[in-house]
Amino acid sequence: MTAMASLEATSELQSRLSSLSFSSFPGVTSHHCDSEPPGSLQNTNLTESFTQSSNQASMNETKEDLAKGNEEAPAELALGERGEENNSAGTCQLSAEIKEAAQMPTLPPPTTWTSAAVKELKAKLRTEKDSVVTVYRGDIMTVHVPTVPEAKKVCWEFATDGFDIGFGIYFDWTPVTSRSITVHISESSDDEDEEEELEGPLGNDDVERGSKSQTNSNLAEILPVYRQDSHLSVQGGSHDFPGEGTYLLKFDNSYSLWRNKTLYYRVYYSA
Repeated sequence: MTAMASLEATSELQSRLSSLSFSSFPGVTSHHCDSEPPGSLQNTNLTESFTQSSNQASMNETKEDLAKGNEEAPAELALGERGEENNSAGTCQLSAEIKEAAQMPTLPPPTTWTSAAVKELKAKLRTEKDSVVTVYRGDIMTVHVPTVPEAKKVCWEFATDGFDIGFGIYFDWTPVTSRSITVHISESSDDEDEEEELEGPLGNDDVERGSKSQTNSNLAEILPVYRQDSHLSVQGGSHDFPGEGTYLLKFDNSYSLWRNKTLYYRVYYSA
């Protein structure tokens, strides 16, 4: 009976306990857990944390660079505008040179001839003043012949003793200030310096190849400098005036290292 009574008491106690709830105790609240338990612990990988920090720092630096770029943009724009101004000035200068060159007419070649009457020409010119000259080795003689209103063309004849000589013709469009025919004799180096100021560089290394084109916009080439067999025959020619200006007749002995050349020449006008 005692065992039976103890079993009944235990059953009654369990029944009372099961009927109790948390609400029966003041100050105690119930908390419900998530229906799904966490599958794993939180990530503790330090590498991923460092990568995230680096990415964040890079993003901050990019923002700062963009801000600086916006501040420097006006300066770069100003430099670009100055560059465009310089390019514009260079383009205008080039256009002016092209326009000036286009305005200069192309000169026709001269009329030239040769004659076997070398002895006759030399005998005649020996009696005339300043018609027989010596062009020394390495020298260039330039005869400046201005145009005149009374004539329509310039003519020339020349011969040499024993050896040939270089000859070429140019025309300077600069307005005439003197009607005198003048002669200038210089060494090749001095003549090159003058041509750099007046005509631009002229190739004198080998007159058989002809002279180079001139850089002076006022100077036009009529006949490039070539070696002429003036010791064998008289070299003559003429050229119609293209307008107001000055002819430059060049007798070139710059290629000769040892020989001086005796030159017989005359230049005259024709109507």
